[in-house]
Amino acid sequence: MILSLTDLSGESLQSQIARQIRAKVLAGELGADDALPSIRGLARDQHISVITVQRAYEALERDGLIHSRRGKGFFVSELSKETKKEMAKGRLAEKLAPQLKAAVAEGLSADDISDVLSSLMNDRKGN
Repeated sequence: MILSLTDLSGESLQSQIARQIRAKVLAGELGADDALPSIRGLARDQHISVITVQRAYEALERDGLIHSRRGKGFFVSELSKETKKEMAKGRLAEKLAPQLKAAVAEGLSADDISDVLSSLMNDRKGN
């Protein structure tokens, strides 16, 4: 599994691991019952602490994205497309809520915000 981790980011290594694996699961790059690298193996490959990987895996397990099998390791949980979509939408809403609150506080209307989002999506489609 290829992860792109950097200690130059404001995001913790633990969060980077969880975010990148979450994205791979929700996008379907990792399918149900795919094995994840062992905690020790991923820590060794990424030159990071075992505890950092363990905490990232625990967060993913709490979210229901992965599960452990005693003596076998960690595996991707079986999730329906609808569940994956709902999880992704929930995370988006969680991340956008503070920015939307700030935008409204700065005087933007729902239409203004919608225009900005549409513009961003159109830019994304062009790239």
